[in-house]
Amino acid sequence: MSNQKAVNFNLSDCSKLISKQTGLSDNKALSALKSINQTILSNLVLDQNLEIRNFGSLKKKSIRPRKFTNPKTKELSFLGETYTVYFKQSKTFFDAE
Repeated sequence: MSNQKAVNFNLSDCSKLISKQTGLSDNKALSALKSINQTILSNLVLDQNLEIRNFGSLKKKSIRPRKFTNPKTKELSFLGETYTVYFKQSKTFFDAE
């Protein structure tokens, strides 16, 4: 295992970083990020794949319905079809450094 610490960014951290690098105000950067986020989510909900050049592609992946057992009560339950976002990185994603 590597000794690198995982770094997590939330939306406000990203907006502060963008505003510092571009000179935009925090509110404008946050508004732009929210708009981009909303566009990505609405396209994924409508079953449209999203490709960002030199970064990767996002797809909605369905997970089949399944049954599961509650470990505490041993009760058998069924879980319907669910969805998750699948990200496949571009071949040039790490070459950009």
